[in-house]
Amino acid sequence: MKLFIKLLRDIKQSIGQFIAFVLVIAVGAFFYAGLVTLSDNLSAYSKVYFKEHNLSDLNVYYSRISKQDVAGLSEIEGIDKIEGRYTFDATQAFEDTKASLKIHSIPENNQINTPTVIEGSLPSRKDEILLDSHYAKEHQYQVGDRTIINVNDRNVTFTVSGLGENVEYAKKNETQDHKSSGFAYVAEAGIPRIAGGFYYNEILIDAEEGFQIDQLGQTIEAQSKKLAYVDQISKERTFNYSQLQQTIYNNRLMSRVIPLLLFIIEAIILFLTMSRMIDSQRNQVGIMKALGIKNRNIMLHYMGYPVLVGIAGSILGCVIAANVFIPFVKASNARSYSLPDITFSLSLFSVIPPILFSSAFGILACYLSSIAILRERAAQAMRPKPTKKMKKLLIEQLPGIWNRIPYSYKLILRNIFLNKQKALASSVGVVVSTVLLITAFGTQTSLQKVADQIEEVYTYDIRVDYTSGTIPGALKLPAGIISSYDLSVFPVEFIKGDENENATLVVTEKENNLIAFFDENDNRVALEDNGVLVPKSYADKYKIAEGDIIQIKFAGLEFANKTVNMRVLEITNQYSNPSFYGTKTYLESLGIDYNPTSLLVEAGSVANLASVRHFFEQDERVDTIADNNDLKESAQYILRQNSFLFIMFIISAVVLSFGAIYTISSINIYERNRELATLKVLGYPKHKINRLIFFENIILTAFAVLVALPVSGYMYDLVVEALSSSHQQIPDRLSPLVMLIAVILAFGLTIFSNLLLRRKVTKINMIESLKSIE
Repeated sequence: MKLFIKLLRDIKQSIGQFIAFVLVIAVGAFFYAGLVTLSDNLSAYSKVYFKEHNLSDLNVYYSRISKQDVAGLSEIEGIDKIEGRYTFDATQAFEDTKASLKIHSIPENNQINTPTVIEGSLPSRKDEILLDSHYAKEHQYQVGDRTIINVNDRNVTFTVSGLGENVEYAKKNETQDHKSSGFAYVAEAGIPRIAGGFYYNEILIDAEEGFQIDQLGQTIEAQSKKLAYVDQISKERTFNYSQLQQTIYNNRLMSRVIPLLLFIIEAIILFLTMSRMIDSQRNQVGIMKALGIKNRNIMLHYMGYPVLVGIAGSILGCVIAANVFIPFVKASNARSYSLPDITFSLSLFSVIPPILFSSAFGILACYLSSIAILRERAAQAMRPKPTKKMKKLLIEQLPGIWNRIPYSYKLILRNIFLNKQKALASSVGVVVSTVLLITAFGTQTSLQKVADQIEEVYTYDIRVDYTSGTIPGALKLPAGIISSYDLSVFPVEFIKGDENENATLVVTEKENNLIAFFDENDNRVALEDNGVLVPKSYADKYKIAEGDIIQIKFAGLEFANKTVNMRVLEITNQYSNPSFYGTKTYLESLGIDYNPTSLLVEAGSVANLASVRHFFEQDERVDTIADNNDLKESAQYILRQNSFLFIMFIISAVVLSFGAIYTISSINIYERNRELATLKVLGYPKHKINRLIFFENIILTAFAVLVALPVSGYMYDLVVEALSSSHQQIPDRLSPLVMLIAVILAFGLTIFSNLLLRRKVTKINMIESLKSIE
């Protein structure tokens, strides 16, 4: 009990140091609890959600297929369930905007892609419709309202029977824009109203457990030769599923990488500090041994400090995560996905790993630090360590220089070189914290660069996508257009040995200057007719170099899964939505027909842009129109969705850095109590003593920063590698400005710590400190 009271007294005497430790542990616990909750809850929910609502494994598209033909396809081996439906596009015009709707028919006994009804009921009559609940909220639709949609330039009236969500639209588009796009479902009885007869143009496949989807797709394609087969897409290739899985993958990586990085840093700081703390209390250890206290109890006494710190810090971190991180996760997830009734709750067990991890390192530090002292006899431990003999410094052997150095700086240099190990230990803490600062700022800057590149790459004013899947041959463009270029997007598979991965090939005209390309050094590059531009994300993963030959397989019946060899023209930086780029001349040289599906337009002025947009909006063959505002919104969306996490990472890096610098500086003062008391007795002014400590810490910080700069580059590369994938490239170069900001902040934290420790120097008791040896 007395040892516990002593422990509390030690904490009280250095309450600032204890609080700094608690904050250091709290940072790691905060990120661990928040990221693990996000990753685990989203992953667990999506698995259950996809299974309960039976997300289709394969969507097959036809121009026209009868109910009898669908029944015939159901006999194919590997199909568990099959449903036919009619899918069509519609538009709605409002006062300030035009919205597009993707509408599907829904059978009476719906078993695949079953909707979640938020309000009302499923449509049962031919004039009823189930609306996307988010879309309905944007446009103030309620159950029972009548709505008019435009289909093939014909107005059709429906009554809203219900509002809902669907598993196939957990992610609708890049920015999850509910105002300009939505989805809806109508009863099968309503198909003749739209199509002029009863037939399907899409079938949904639920495959048997464990059956190969690629094999099943090939079988369906082969048996559909006599039918009006168009295309097919597996669950993994759909935008909805792939985006959610990529998010889960990235979150899982971050939930491992970031907390692990923070815990390692905390462990280093805790290890260094506990070692220094026990070494500075060797005379107290000797007194406890002299009083008959067992070595085991003395060791447990010191081990209590990191355990208390670990418990307090972990609880504080988890409480902050529950009140800050989790609410943000809920809001962010609601903006990013439509996942009905998903909840994010912090598990009480989340506090256990931070406690165990931080306590384990603290206990290990206590054991390694105290084992040598506990082996000494009581009288020997009570004596101070013999004064170290010091050889002359190299600079002392240069009298012309040494004699000109002020006495205060001589003291600083002598103290640093007399206690090389302590100075090195102090520097390690600052090195680690500086590396973390540089990594945090670098990652945030990279995120900004990802968003900025969207506007740098796409310089067109309008992108027009056509409903028919190809640009009409007799297309007359309005006045006010400076330039226009067509393009087509092909879903392909990239093949490397035994590996293959879904990818996108964008084909356009060689002269197209409305899309900019940048090489690995951010220099502009141009399309050529003798190869393709390969995104760096794929090049890094599959070790692709300029001049290599890569294999690309074109999916779809019209291409008969044709595989072609393509020459790598250049490796390009594509931070968002990386794609392979080629020209129509190169594509045709490989024996593949080029049918443009979209048009990029550059207008002469704002007035011209308005008239040009109006022209395309009146064209019934146009499916969607996107402009620069959509690009900017996409860039801002990326920032909004990720900035909180990295801002918190920067704040945490600052807290960790301050904790490391403050605790190490505090122990330095404690260890030098006698030396500082001697200077006070000799009449040294307080401001000179403070300046002595201040400059010593600045020198150590400067040394640490020099070491941290090359280390931070390696650490940043590890973080980038962990967060990158073939579908997401993160800039892998640190900006000198970022490093400068981090260095300035490291020195700023050192100065701030010194200001807080001035009071500690003032409170040094000269008599007690000078009599401590006796």
